[in-house]
Amino acid sequence: MTRQNDFPFSELFSAYAAGTLDAGLALLVETQSALRADIKDAVAQSEAVSGAILEMTEPAPMRAGALESALAQIDALEASALAQDAGLAIKGGETDLLPEPLRHAIAASGDRAKWTRAAPGIRRFALDVGSQMEVELYHIQPDAAIPRHTHGGQEFTLVVTGGYTDETGRFGPGDLAVKGPDDTHQPVGDSGEVCVALIVRAGAIRLTGAMGVVQRILGRR
Repeated sequence: MTRQNDFPFSELFSAYAAGTLDAGLALLVETQSALRADIKDAVAQSEAVSGAILEMTEPAPMRAGALESALAQIDALEASALAQDAGLAIKGGETDLLPEPLRHAIAASGDRAKWTRAAPGIRRFALDVGSQMEVELYHIQPDAAIPRHTHGGQEFTLVVTGGYTDETGRFGPGDLAVKGPDDTHQPVGDSGEVCVALIVRAGAIRLTGAMGVVQRILGRR
């Protein structure tokens, strides 16, 4: 397991600034930027560097109508954002206090998306953001435990509200943990406050112990 300071996040920020980052990880960067001023500053610095590099790049000719097409796409994005905001105002509820990037991702996931039960005291919400990775919100009641598991690939967990504790320590709002196939843990929601976490992972989780046997019997690898 690594914490954020141990991971080369400058690569994520650079890819985000260049527009090449996977949509799930881009949502993670935007959400953490909304929670932490230092991350927002780091992303802004990456965008400034990317802009300076772009200015030094040899200009390429634009196709006819490129400007009009770009402006039309911007107008469509703005109209979509307004529609999502309107939907959020109508729905209301427990997601209202989440950072704006997450609220928009929830709205964009459609009316069929909803919270589902993952374990006692644990609910999850699958986000459809056009990512090649699994992107989910977890809602963890105080003292509720996610079953012990390892990972099929790299997993990024960003705490949005509340906090949780596992074998490696406590993670609170704005903290980010990175785990891989060699890491096994059991997150437990902290007492007194619901924990909401954004999880972006490559590959499914793999339960251990008796739950892992059941998972393998059912073929959920």
